[in-house]
Amino acid sequence: MAYTDIDKPTDYFNTILWTGDNTNRTISGVGFQPDWIWWKQRNGTDDHRLLDSVRGEGIASYKLLFSSGNYAEFDGSDNGGSQGNINAITSDGFSGIQGTVGWNNWNGTGLNYVGWNWLAGGTASSNTDGSITSTVSANTTSGFSIVSYTGTGSNATVGHGLSSVPKMIIVKDRSATNNWTVYHVGVGNDKDILLDVTNAENTSTAWNNTTPTSSVFSIGTLGNVNTSSNNYIAYCFAEKKGYSKFGSYTGNGNSDGTFVYTGFKPAWVLIKPSSTTGSWYLFDSTRNSFNVTNSRLKVDGNEAESSSIDTLDITSNGFKLRDTNGAWNGSGTTYIYMCFAENPFVTSTGIPTTAR
Repeated sequence: MAYTDIDKPTDYFNTILWTGDNTNRTISGVGFQPDWIWWKQRNGTDDHRLLDSVRGEGIASYKLLFSSGNYAEFDGSDNGGSQGNINAITSDGFSGIQGTVGWNNWNGTGLNYVGWNWLAGGTASSNTDGSITSTVSANTTSGFSIVSYTGTGSNATVGHGLSSVPKMIIVKDRSATNNWTVYHVGVGNDKDILLDVTNAENTSTAWNNTTPTSSVFSIGTLGNVNTSSNNYIAYCFAEKKGYSKFGSYTGNGNSDGTFVYTGFKPAWVLIKPSSTTGSWYLFDSTRNSFNVTNSRLKVDGNEAESSSIDTLDITSNGFKLRDTNGAWNGSGTTYIYMCFAENPFVTSTGIPTTAR
């Protein structure tokens, strides 16, 4: 019996923490050369920042996108921006440069940061599986790919390189101020849900009413995903046993809340109400190394980290809600989630993981 596809999740996903010191420095400890880096200042109102190896470097530093807004891609000009930016990915992390007025975006003195890191497939290559030729960095073992493509304005397909069906796809128009648009298996192919705002799921032509296949995902004529001549980036995720899970649950409005089975001890949990309005909230086992897990960041906003409510327990095989708040456990509300493992519930050799 195959208990897990991946025995050591930290070979493909890892969270690191650091405190800024206003110096030129390299942040290490990731454990691999990351292809996608997403970071946030924890004790300040700075935006979530995302860079990847496919979009690559701009004028002076890596090109940035911001999940907390619909902004077009920032090209890395102005010496990394007024408050600094990451300008190099290393074999075990990344390093950055000072901006014109300081380091606050990634290394301000006394500021605390969290960085989430994923391994894709390194150097990207051309993919002709879809009607649009894409540029793809794919890791078929972990089920994660980074896909760059140019819109046509007409119904189309895009190759993702995963050799398995994506359960979640996050798309951003790099060229314009369009919303981040998400396909999620818990929402379906005739709707979308937006990453940078609190909207509920919405009937949409984004995915051309077509479920992704093991080789391509479909896009309709919605400008968020397919404006003619605009450049797009897509982060695609297939589910891997013992490592990643994408699904939905129904809240019960009780402090003895819903339990969500993932088949592994989660390291990273992203939750969003889909049947009603509400923010995306992000939790991880690095910021909270023991239960209750309550340090949360709002993905669709720039607020500092909050820990005022006992939110959820991370267990050896899933997570359990511990609060009645409608943001994650409203009675009868449907929620979608995205989850990556700290450890599989049982390793490939049959050794069970421990609770915390």
